[in-house]
Amino acid sequence: MTSLENSAVAPAMRQRLIEKLSPTQVEVVDESGAHAGHAGANGTGYGTHFRVRIASPLFAGKGRVAQHRLVYDALQEFIDQGVHAIAIEVL
Repeated sequence: MTSLENSAVAPAMRQRLIEKLSPTQVEVVDESGAHAGHAGANGTGYGTHFRVRIASPLFAGKGRVAQHRLVYDALQEFIDQGVHAIAIEVL
């Protein structure tokens, strides 16, 4: 991935979560358009603010912070390249 300024970010994030966390359910929604003018928005309406809904056997026995850390760690490359916010819903 070389740029977040394309509509392929959400599918790429979803694929990374599948590879790293073997989820039983996963959905990545680009909500950037709803955050226009907010901190971290890039003016394109996509690629900066995401919602992740995920269930994974790797979350078993872990608290919410540890579960979220697994998601953030799996998506670190995207964060490094400009993803500003990830809202995580553990299912």
